[in-house]
Amino acid sequence: MLRIDIISVKPDLIKSPFEGSIVKRAIDKNYFEIYFHDLKDYSNYKRKQVDDYQFGGGSGMVLMIEPIKNCIDFLCKQRNYDEIIYMTPDAKILDQKTSNRLSTLENLIILCGHYKGVDQRVRDQLITMEISIGDYVLSGGELPAAVLCDSLARLVPGAIGDSTSALTDSFQDNLLAPPVYTRPANFENLKVPSVLLSGNKKEIENWKENKSIERTKQIRPGIIK
Repeated sequence: MLRIDIISVKPDLIKSPFEGSIVKRAIDKNYFEIYFHDLKDYSNYKRKQVDDYQFGGGSGMVLMIEPIKNCIDFLCKQRNYDEIIYMTPDAKILDQKTSNRLSTLENLIILCGHYKGVDQRVRDQLITMEISIGDYVLSGGELPAAVLCDSLARLVPGAIGDSTSALTDSFQDNLLAPPVYTRPANFENLKVPSVLLSGNKKEIENWKENKSIERTKQIRPGIIK
C-alpha cells in the first residue's frame, strides 16, 4: 500500500480530487492512503502564523521553516518516509519514469508550496526531492500535488480494473500512445482503420507501434530514445 501525507496551508483546496474516479476507488479498496495536514496546526505562534516577509526585501510572503519542520518531525516519528517531496515550479518536471518509481514506494510526504515559496533552509535540509508539473506558476502547490497523486494512484496494483491499461499509457515506453477508436465503426463516413477490425493481433500491434512512433516524432520528438 502507498501512503501519502500532504502538508498544505490550504488543505481544503486539494481534497476534492480524491473524492471520485480511480483515486477514490484505490482509497476505498485500501490500495492507497491519503492524509492531509494543515500547516497552521503546527505553528508555534498564537495566531497560527506560518509565513513572514522576506529577509532582504522583496514582494511576496514566504512559508517559515518552523511549522514545516514541526509537521515533518511529527510524521517521521511515526514511520519512515521514502521521499519528502516539495512541489515547486523551479524543479525537474514530473515524467512517467518518476511516477513509476514513486508508485512502488510505501510512504511519501508532499509539501505544497504557497505564496512566494518556502524558506530555502526547508529545501536544503528537509526535502529529499523536488517536482514541478510544468514551466508555469500557480497560486500554490495543492493542484500539482493532486496531479502527482493521481499519476501514482493509477499505477498502484489493483487500482485499475485492467492492470495492463496503465502500462500502455503515453510515455511508458518513451512513446505517445497510438490513436484509439470505439463504436460506431463508421460515423458519418468517418471510418475506423480497417486493421483494427481485422482481428489480426500481430497486424494490430504493428499498426499501434507504428502510429505511436509516428505521433511521437510529430508531437514530442525529444522523448524518443
